[in-house]
Amino acid sequence: MAQAVAQVIHRDPALFYWILFPITVVMILTGVLRHYATILMQTTPKKQDIKALREQRALLRGINLRSNASVLSPSSFQARRTYLVSAYQAGAFLKDPDSKGKPPANPMTDPAGMDQMMGMMKGNMAMIVPQTLIMGWINAFFAGFVILKLPFPLTIRFKSMLQSGVATRDLDVRWVSSLSWYFLNLFGLQSVFTFILGNDNAASQMAQQMAQMNPSAGAGMFGPGQDPNKLFQSEAENLEVVEHQWILEGVETRLLNSFT
Repeated sequence: MAQAVAQVIHRDPALFYWILFPITVVMILTGVLRHYATILMQTTPKKQDIKALREQRALLRGINLRSNASVLSPSSFQARRTYLVSAYQAGAFLKDPDSKGKPPANPMTDPAGMDQMMGMMKGNMAMIVPQTLIMGWINAFFAGFVILKLPFPLTIRFKSMLQSGVATRDLDVRWVSSLSWYFLNLFGLQSVFTFILGNDNAASQMAQQMAQMNPSAGAGMFGPGQDPNKLFQSEAENLEVVEHQWILEGVETRLLNSFT
């Protein structure tokens, strides 16, 4: 039976020092600089009003009740659900009860909304500008180079991801181009940034994108243009349809059965 001939490409060993190593170092240094630039661009958070803070925490209370309902007894869960549903529907936790039923304020005229949008814009600029410059640098100096070969086999679906900028049909999929190495570093250096800067860092582009898609439970809970009353009404409906199942239901019988 004929065996497949291994594809061999004679590469200059200097490619490691002049392409692969510089791209990796530049990506790490860019992430570190992005982290400190993001810290410098952050504005001092304004002290929240007590009513606005109560509004946010009240909605969080309903979300936590749904998420951890199984640890509460049926009577405790029912009492909490009845209280929160009635309070949500009556608008008892609204920061401005007089605005109930009115259209939300224009976010362009809301100072809090403007600050939030400005913060998001600064974060996007800190991601877009460095990556645009690095990609232009790689395309100008390192385009078309094949720099390394992966030691494990891959399917043909990985060819477009690993060989960007190298338009060859017969090249083995395990070979990695310089542009693809840039993309691999872009999304694969999270553990390096965590080791250098700690868990709470702004160096990883993927982490920042996830943070923007999932706002924190603080001031970002009520985004610009959102109606808090509609959020409370929606949470009240979610609480009403929750099917409660106590985790300790029949625990005595289950414990005795485990010894029989």
